Amino acid sequence: MEEKKIKRTLITAALPYANGPVHIGHLAGVYVPADIYARYLRMKGEEVLLIGGSDEHGVPITIRARKEGVTPQDIVDRYHLLIKKSFEDFGITFDIYSRTTSETHRQTVSDFFRTLYYKGVFIERTSEQYYDEEAKLFLADRYIMGTCPHCGNERAYGDQCEACGTSLSPTDLKNPKSTISGSVPVMRETKHWYLPLDQYEPFLREWILEEHKEWKPNVYGQCKSWLDMGLQPRAVSRDLDWGIPVPVEGAEGKVLYVWFDAPIGYISNTKELCPDDWEKWWKDPETKLVHFIGKDNIVFHCIVFPAMLKAEGSFILPDNVPANEFLNLEGEKISTSRNWAVWLHEYLEDLPGKQDVLRYVLTANAPETKDNDFTWKDFQAHNNNELVAILGNFINRALVLTGKYFENKVPTPCELTDYDKETLNGFAGVKTRLERLLDTYHFRDAQKEAMNLARVGNKYLADTEPWKLAKTDMNRVATILNISLQIAANLSVAFRPFLPFSMEKLNKMLNIAPPEWNRLGSATLLEAGHPLGTTELLFEKIEDDAIEKQIRKLLETKKENEATEKQAPPIRETIDFSDFTKLDIRAGTVLECIKVPKADKLLQLRIDDGLGGRTIVSGIANDYKPEELVGKQVCFIANLAPRKLKGILSEGMILSAENADGHLAVIVPEKNVLSGSEVK
Repeated sequence: MEEKKIKRTLITAALPYANGPVHIGHLAGVYVPADIYARYLRMKGEEVLLIGGSDEHGVPITIRARKEGVTPQDIVDRYHLLIKKSFEDFGITFDIYSRTTSETHRQTVSDFFRTLYYKGVFIERTSEQYYDEEAKLFLADRYIMGTCPHCGNERAYGDQCEACGTSLSPTDLKNPKSTISGSVPVMRETKHWYLPLDQYEPFLREWILEEHKEWKPNVYGQCKSWLDMGLQPRAVSRDLDWGIPVPVEGAEGKVLYVWFDAPIGYISNTKELCPDDWEKWWKDPETKLVHFIGKDNIVFHCIVFPAMLKAEGSFILPDNVPANEFLNLEGEKISTSRNWAVWLHEYLEDLPGKQDVLRYVLTANAPETKDNDFTWKDFQAHNNNELVAILGNFINRALVLTGKYFENKVPTPCELTDYDKETLNGFAGVKTRLERLLDTYHFRDAQKEAMNLARVGNKYLADTEPWKLAKTDMNRVATILNISLQIAANLSVAFRPFLPFSMEKLNKMLNIAPPEWNRLGSATLLEAGHPLGTTELLFEKIEDDAIEKQIRKLLETKKENEATEKQAPPIRETIDFSDFTKLDIRAGTVLECIKVPKADKLLQLRIDDGLGGRTIVSGIANDYKPEELVGKQVCFIANLAPRKLKGILSEGMILSAENADGHLAVIVPEKNVLSGSEVK
C-alpha cells in the first residue's frame, strides 16, 4: 500500500460518560497517552488538534436522574463541568472539550443520519423488544441480565457475556430480568432503523485485516474475532425521551442510539472549534486520524464508526486506534458503581501540585498490551525512587554545584576527555530513540528512555565527582558542569510531553524558553555565561502517612461495599422438582487444564467423568490458575448440550458460586468420590 502523505494529525480521545467523575483507569487508558502524543507533535511544530468532550446521552443518565429526582440535563451539566475542570487542572491539552448536548452536535448528528437515510443505507424493521412494565421503558441491552446460552454464566448481559466473551442479543438470554426493576420484561413491538454492518464486512475485512496489520495486537485481534463471527445489522435508534430525536417523519418518541450519536461528537466538536475549515480535518486524505480509546470501545471505533463514515462517503477513516487494556486498582477491577476508584478531582485535592507524579506513574504502568495494576505503594516508590532520586536529584546537583562554583552561570567547557565524549554520545541519539517509540504509540518505553537520560546524568556526576576536583582543577569542573547542564536542558525537552508542569518549572530554573524538539540531543542548548534562575526542588519525597491516608480511604470503601453486598441475591422463580431432575450433575477429576488462547477468562479442562473423559470450557481464568485445578475434583453438568467456545467443543458446565465481589469459587465435593458420581 502506498504510504500516505501527512499534512496534519487529528487526535480524538474517547468521550467520557457524563454520569460520574473521571478516574485513573480512564486517564491511563485514554487521556494521558492522547495528551503525550498531542504535546509531542506540537513540539515538533506539526499541525495537530486534540478533540474531546462529554458523552451525555443514554439510559444510565436517565436512570441516575430518576434516582436523584432531577432532570437528565441536571446530571450532565454537573458532571460535564467537573470532568472538564479536572482535565484542565491535570494538564490535558484539549483544543476543545465540548459536549453532545450542544446545538452544533445535535445538528451535525441529525444531518449525518439524514444523509444515510436518504441514501437508503438504513434497514427499517418492526420487531419485538424487551419492555420493563414496572419502569415503563424499553430496555437497553445492558439493562437485561440472564443466563448465557453458551457457557451458563447466570449474570450475562443482553449484549455480551463477560464470562466467555460471546456477543449476545437480549433474546439469547435464558431467564432474562430487568436490572432496573428486577422484574421479568415482556416483549413489545417497536419500529427501528438499523445500520447493515454485514454489508460492510467485505470492506472492513480488507481495510483492517489487510491494510492495517500494524495496529496493536489487542486491537487487531478483537477486530478479527468480531469479523470472523460475522457482523449483523445494528439498530441506530431506540425508544427513549432523552437523546437526539430521530430526524425523520414517523419517528416520534425515538432517539438516536448513543453509539451512533457519540462518535459523531468528534466531528461536531471539531466543527465547533473550526467552523470555517473543519472539513480539512475530516475530509482531506492528507489528514491523519488517530483514536485514543479503552479496549471496551475497540469495536465501535474500528468497525461501527468506520462503517458509518464509509456509508456517508466523504470522510476519512482512522489511521490508527492505539487502544489500551484496563488498569486495575490494588489488585481489583476499577468499579464506578462500587466507588472502587481513584477519582481525578479527589486526587488533585488530596495531592495538590502532583499532577506530574500521577502522569508519570500511569505512563510507567500503562496497560498498553495487557491489564495492569495501580497500587499506592508503587505510586510512592515511582515518585521517591525515580522522580526524586534520579531525575530530581540530578537536576538539583547540577544546578546547586553551578551556583556554588560559577555564580549560577553556565561555565565554559575546556578540553573534553574520552569519558566526556562518551557521555555526550550517549544522549545524542535520544531524539531518534524517542521518536521511534512515540510515533508507534509506545509511551511507556518512551518515558523509560527519557528517564535513562537522567540516569546518564546521575552516573556522569557520580563518576566525575566535581566537588572533589574543585580543590585542584576548576577547568575540569567547568567542563563537567557544562555537560551536566546540557543534559538538564535536554531533559526539559525529552520529558515535556510526559511531565509538562515539572518541565515548565525546570525551564524557569534554567532561565530558558522551552527548547524546540529538533534540538533534542544537542550539547549546546545552553551558551557559556548564560545566567540560571533560582534553584528549587523539582520533586519532593512522598511520606508514608500520605500514602496510608489513601489506602485507608480505599479500605473504608471496601468495608462499605462488603456491608452493602452481604445480602444474597433474590431467589429466582419457583420450579417443579421434575425440572431439577432433568439436570445430570456429576463429580469429576480435572486431569489437564490450560488457558484458552486469546480469551482472558476461559480455561480448557479435561475431566475424568468416569465414562472415558470429556472437555469443558469454563470462564474461571480470572479466579484460578490452570495448575491450581489439576487433580481437583469438581462438580459439572453432564447433560448440557455441547457448544463451541473459541473453536473448542465444550461438553458441560463447571459449577461455581459467585461472591458479591464477582469472584468465582468452584464447587467441590467435601470428600473425594469416584469420578462420574452423581450429585443428588
